[in-house]
Amino acid sequence: MAGVYSLYMSFRNIRHSGTVRSIIFQQNGEWFGAALEFNIVETGCSPQEVDMLLDEAIAGYIEAAQKNRLSSAVLNQTVEPEYEALWNSANSETEEERKKVYKASQYSVPALA
Repeated sequence: MAGVYSLYMSFRNIRHSGTVRSIIFQQNGEWFGAALEFNIVETGCSPQEVDMLLDEAIAGYIEAAQKNRLSSAVLNQTVEPEYEALWNSANSETEEERKKVYKASQYSVPALA
């Protein structure tokens, strides 16, 4: 079964289509943003700053992948378990779980390029 999952993940995102999930959260008084499938992490003084920095980093990452015709593997990295857990919290049915994440978003890859 792991092989089927690996095959699915290897083709989930390609240079011109797919999605990337992102989360913004606070930990120990510092703000973080993560693009889950790209393993990009940004930090900042406010959630708005992190959101802006993360959007710029994601767009630059996709642009570089397209321009350099990089393997789809760079757009389909293994998500850190900590971030996957936060994504799940943000989409939880309980308010207490959702409060762990300031913002959770899912973007289309073409919309970011």
